Amino acid sequence: MIDSSESAAVAAAIEGELRLLDPAVRTDAAEARRLHDPEFTEVGASGRHWTYEEMLAALPGLDGGAADGPRFEVSGMRGVLLAPGLVHLTFETLFDGRRARRSSIWRKGEGETGWRLYYHQGTPVPEG
Repeated sequence: MIDSSESAAVAAAIEGELRLLDPAVRTDAAEARRLHDPEFTEVGASGRHWTYEEMLAALPGLDGGAADGPRFEVSGMRGVLLAPGLVHLTFETLFDGRRARRSSIWRKGEGETGWRLYYHQGTPVPEG
């Protein structure tokens, strides 16, 4: 049975993930910084490894950053509380005809920092 604190944690992580897919957030350096954990790392769908600073610098120019361009379509997003302050999300995206399966770990910061993206991985889904 899921308790209310688990539901609230998962909902907060989902809200953060969806915000990071919004072009307005991807191009807002302060908001992107607030939503990424300082120890963030990513293995992108391209296979590239990203650090916190690399991601923040590149995010506005990556897929989904243009206000008038294609946007990520998200499906099947679900989450589980792994431990207090740690949520794992899984979902799929469709962007400009390309599908990817994604996995994110969100960590609750101390004080006012709230939930932040700690780790992300994207895996391309082959056509067909």
